[in-house]
Amino acid sequence: MKGDTAAAGGRRIPAHAVCDAIRDDIVSGVYPFGGRLTEELLARRYGVSRVPVREALRTLESEGFVTTRRHAGACVAEPSEQEAADLLEMRALLEPLGAARAAQRRTEAHLKVLRGLVRLGRERARQGQHADLRPLDGWFHETLAQASGSPSLVALLTQVRRKIAWVYAAPQPPSTAELWSRRGAIVDAVARGDAERARTLTAAHAELPPPDGYRLRRPAAVRNPKQTVNISRARN
Repeated sequence: MKGDTAAAGGRRIPAHAVCDAIRDDIVSGVYPFGGRLTEELLARRYGVSRVPVREALRTLESEGFVTTRRHAGACVAEPSEQEAADLLEMRALLEPLGAARAAQRRTEAHLKVLRGLVRLGRERARQGQHADLRPLDGWFHETLAQASGSPSLVALLTQVRRKIAWVYAAPQPPSTAELWSRRGAIVDAVARGDAERARTLTAAHAELPPPDGYRLRRPAAVRNPKQTVNISRARN
């Protein structure tokens, strides 16, 4: 793919990396809901030609992060409140299934990581080290999903959790020691091979609402779809 090299160092950037970068910026709010995504400016921002950008936008449209509008081109999608609510319901259905499968298919390596994460989560929660808890939370759920032995389920869960982070503001508050103890009970069920117990505990865990609730991200003023998003500065 000629010309698809980074601005610094001449390092070639594959299309899938461009897709990941744009998706990450959409999820983090760099590009607002409804904001226009111009191929030329995206290519300049990520140091590539327009070809991988065009491919990335097609992939992101299939995932629901991008939509194409008449006379405006590619724009960041604007999920409805119903679509946002559906994400929480899908997570509540998929996570218990993943835990049940993990009880049947997990490896000793999975158990070692899960137990280590529970131990760290309890310690960090007791010490009030909340900055460490968010990444531990994500790592725990990713490992539990991977223990299911189902790549398709892992992909679905990853996409749902990513979209929840995109459409909801602060969906997961700092974890408490009690919450990590509940996760420890899930890991114990998985270790025993008790699929039904793992499913039940995970379902109860997934239904627990955070103290502040889930708040939809709604910017004070959504940019005009015809306005070009300012993305010309380099990624940090």
